[in-house]
Amino acid sequence: MILPVFALYAQNLSGVTPTLIGVAIGAYGLTQALFQIPFGVISDQWGRKRIIAGGLIIFIFGSIIAALSTSIWGVIAGRALQGAGAISGPIMALAADLTREDQRTKAMAIIGMSIGASFALAIVAAPTVDHLIGVPGIFWLIGILAGCALILLFVVVPNPINKFPNALNSITVQIQRIYQNSELRRINFGIFALHAILTANWVVVPLILNDYLPRQHHWWIYLPVLVLSAIAMTPFIMRADRPGFISPIFLGSIALLGISEFLLIPARNYFFALGLILFLFFTALNLLEAILPTLVSKLSPPDAKGTAMGIYSTAQFFGAFIGGALGGWIHGEFGISGVFILGTLFACAWLIISWTSPPLNLIWSKSQINT
Repeated sequence: MILPVFALYAQNLSGVTPTLIGVAIGAYGLTQALFQIPFGVISDQWGRKRIIAGGLIIFIFGSIIAALSTSIWGVIAGRALQGAGAISGPIMALAADLTREDQRTKAMAIIGMSIGASFALAIVAAPTVDHLIGVPGIFWLIGILAGCALILLFVVVPNPINKFPNALNSITVQIQRIYQNSELRRINFGIFALHAILTANWVVVPLILNDYLPRQHHWWIYLPVLVLSAIAMTPFIMRADRPGFISPIFLGSIALLGISEFLLIPARNYFFALGLILFLFFTALNLLEAILPTLVSKLSPPDAKGTAMGIYSTAQFFGAFIGGALGGWIHGEFGISGVFILGTLFACAWLIISWTSPPLNLIWSKSQINT
């Protein structure tokens, strides 16, 4: 909810520069990156729910600091504390704990789609919510939502059985096991590149839309783009769970991401072309957001899924930090086109690495092979 409105709001904060706007957007990703691996490893040993609850509480305090700040540095501090509640890895590992192997791909895809849906809802709602309560009000609102998540965690979410009570105690050994897996390294680079592109884009996309619409009406383009992209991705997600389909869909999504990123350079000058290219961008984004955690779940050791998801989430949020900080700096030095060129280069690097690597060594259940 912050992404579509923050770049415009931040211009009125004291001490602001284009680079610091990017840092404020990306600071959340930096601290997420720093804490994802420790939280993931600890969740393998201490239990998922306790770690998730602690992360939500930290996030709430960061939201309060950001809501009360009137300088760019105060918002950066609040965003950094929000990110220190780094629970994406433990949450995905909890989902893996609570699902059977033959249902895990579907579960991860549903979670990925729910993340995409919440992202879409936030993007669409943010301009209107900003118009009603402002960006400080949004920070208060997301703090309240984190409190609701805390309640759901203990009231609704089942308690997992600790399948691996004697998991390795050495964080270094756990990390080495995951890092030595070349397939997981490839996936981790992918999520790094994806979120670098996403965060860099949202340093400048709100500024582009502001040339066509008042910011409270930006949802006029976000809503149809996101709804249509969700519809377009559904047939591919349904096929991706079957042997033989995952690689072409995966590579095609990366290619579409790079093409749409490059086409945003000329399309930003034409309103309807901009909407069309954003539709292609979000179709690729949503597909990849659903596919990547499924791949991590299938490729990671059963007794180290928390660690694997922690490393995956670290790459994801470090990408968000690099994208925000680098996108802000490039925007200040080279303009909007420079940001989209950056995103195109990230996508091309990811496509080359994925295209030239051996096929993913996925393990399929008998029921999946039969279908």
